[in-house]
Amino acid sequence: MIGKAKKAGWVNRTLMVALMFYLLLPLLATLIYAFAKEWQATILPERWTLEWFSEMFGDARFMDALWTSLYLCAISVALSLAIMLPAVFIITVYLPKWETFMKGVVVLPYAVPGVVAAVGLIRTYSTGPVPIAGTAYILIGAYFIVILPYMYQGIRNSLLTVSAVELLNSAELLGASRMRAFANVVLPNIWPGVIISTLLSFSVLFGEFVLTNMLVGGHIHTIQIYLYQRLGESGHLASAIVISYFVFILALSLILMKLTQKMNRGIQG
Repeated sequence: MIGKAKKAGWVNRTLMVALMFYLLLPLLATLIYAFAKEWQATILPERWTLEWFSEMFGDARFMDALWTSLYLCAISVALSLAIMLPAVFIITVYLPKWETFMKGVVVLPYAVPGVVAAVGLIRTYSTGPVPIAGTAYILIGAYFIVILPYMYQGIRNSLLTVSAVELLNSAELLGASRMRAFANVVLPNIWPGVIISTLLSFSVLFGEFVLTNMLVGGHIHTIQIYLYQRLGESGHLASAIVISYFVFILALSLILMKLTQKMNRGIQG
């Protein structure tokens, strides 16, 4: 039995290593290409350089596009969090009969292709009393819809995991009002799940291209539009942009994970 267990463990580790290698190989190739000066007929580049990163960070358009993407994504995620957190809490705790309807609504972004959604939004908001087509407002609204499934499902799962109904009832039995029970008891317990949903939503929006290009591609330059424009100029430069994007998302993820761990220790303490 011990021999079989060791063999099974060895097989599992081998499969895990093979899977990680398969997933990271394209990223590794992109990383090498971003630092390559000449790479023609050899396994590794013949010459290495930082020229592409220097050119990228020296381009004012890159910094403008990065800042534009950051604040548009941040505003969209903050708006979604401000609306979805109380809405999901009320539905889960007080209106459980509406959960089936909400589940059907939040999956609609998966059912509608990005091109179809973009065309519909442009036709709807290009005229009328509020012509916002081509502006940041329509993009923020579209972003809100895109991350709706991630925010709803993440918050709902967190509420169900901590048994929010029982927590709320217990807090009210001890004399706390509903608002105080939510703010001081329920919210700290579901905050790690909320942070994960926020990070996932931000990552999805930061890489969204179809909606961004069709809705505001000619008016607002985000990091996705910048990458698409520079892709035809140099593959090395495009690789440098992709690696920088990956490093930024990785750093953001690590920071939020550390904050979540500290919050969990504070709650447990």
